Amino acid sequence: MSKKYIHGYDPRENLRLQDQASTLSELLHCDTRYPPGSRVLEAGCGVGAQTVTLARNSPGAMITAVDISGPSLKEARRKAAAAGLGNVHFQQADMLDLPYGRNVFDHIFVCFVLEHLSRPVRALQILQGHLKPGGSVTVIEGDHGSVFFHPDNAAAHRAIECQVKLQRQAGGNAMIGRELYPLLRAAGYESVCVSPRMVYVDSSKPGLVEGFTKKTFTAMIEGVRGAAIGAGLIEPRMFDNGVAGLYRAAERDGVFCYTFFKGLGRKPPQRTFRDKPRQRRPRENARHSAAA
Repeated sequence: MSKKYIHGYDPRENLRLQDQASTLSELLHCDTRYPPGSRVLEAGCGVGAQTVTLARNSPGAMITAVDISGPSLKEARRKAAAAGLGNVHFQQADMLDLPYGRNVFDHIFVCFVLEHLSRPVRALQILQGHLKPGGSVTVIEGDHGSVFFHPDNAAAHRAIECQVKLQRQAGGNAMIGRELYPLLRAAGYESVCVSPRMVYVDSSKPGLVEGFTKKTFTAMIEGVRGAAIGAGLIEPRMFDNGVAGLYRAAERDGVFCYTFFKGLGRKPPQRTFRDKPRQRRPRENARHSAAA
């Protein structure tokens, strides 16, 4: 695991995660539907920002949502209850040491979690052990290297780089989105497919201007101000100018773009005795057999 969750657990971060989830629900979850009767594990559910959408989109599936943080789970339970969801079971647990046996779940969902782990391939391998043969894993991550905006602003890029460096120092990777395909392949998943999900925002999309440019991305960068300045990564004035530059991209003539990546893979099917390739006998032995 990484040394700590870089974004923290304060109420402001809770609101930011909720804004992100509601704003990006269609973009990230439109093609995630689980069949009735299937068992789904959401590994690292946090405050339940994604859990509510998962449960609503797959009302016949039974979702087990786990997180290591007790306060986060408390908030996740509150959200699920407020939404009237009855197909979610919450449990406090370390996703790398879950109290479940092997081959238990039909599907696994992991969203905005790998970016905080120091060994993401190992995490995916451990989760695969809880997945039934042929079952699917869905992984969603962002990539801070995909950010571009107008008007461009050097100080804003510096502020974003502070967040990237802090996450790296904590053992994570804020640019992990581009790595999903090789990570899933390295973890042993088959039929891996990764698709980019770009968020493009201009003033013709006021909901995204407010919900994503301001309340999701810029709020996230603002949230590391103290840590970035305390670590000596940037001067206070430069950081504040950078945040102002990000807000400038949310004005009438501004544009903001960011790309998420969504990966899907499957656990290899379990081989039976009949599946094993037949070994040919050496030619010499074959001749002896025929002569006999």
